[in-house]
Amino acid sequence: MGNDGKASRFATVVQPHLSDAYTLARWLTRDRADADDVLQEACLRAFGAIEQQSGGNARAWLLAIVRNTAYTWLKDKHRITLVGLDDLTEQDIVRVEQGGEQGGVTTDPETEMIARADAKQLESLIAGLPMEFQETLVLRDIQGLGYHEIAEVVGVPLGTVMSRLARARKRLILALKESRS
Repeated sequence: MGNDGKASRFATVVQPHLSDAYTLARWLTRDRADADDVLQEACLRAFGAIEQQSGGNARAWLLAIVRNTAYTWLKDKHRITLVGLDDLTEQDIVRVEQGGEQGGVTTDPETEMIARADAKQLESLIAGLPMEFQETLVLRDIQGLGYHEIAEVVGVPLGTVMSRLARARKRLILALKESRS
């Protein structure tokens, strides 16, 4: 496939999901400039591998590339910093406050309690979770991915995704309750 064909396929497969990819990069890197760099690197990787994307779930495929790129970036940089909500765009803040904008996300009492929390407090509490809980929670409740998609992105079995999500929500709710008492 020539560069024109790759560019056309990239536009069809990757570009519709760039907003979600950037949001994930922001949550993982916690820095706008680093997220930009991670997204740029992830796009280069996606462009290079576009011929290997076989028509499956393009969003999950791209988010897996972003996740892997972010972890490589963080490992190379040896740093993790907390991003303030002041650094987020209005669209990102709306996504955080509404628990994601994807349709079909099941709302349960735990998710509703988390959604009602103060955004800055919630951001801080999520940042305090172990990384595997953070990414699962962000991918489900902010990005709106299904369990199977998360398993594909993270590269773990479906049961592990469900367990991580349940543990992340439990820890988050416990921390919310403790902060309110």
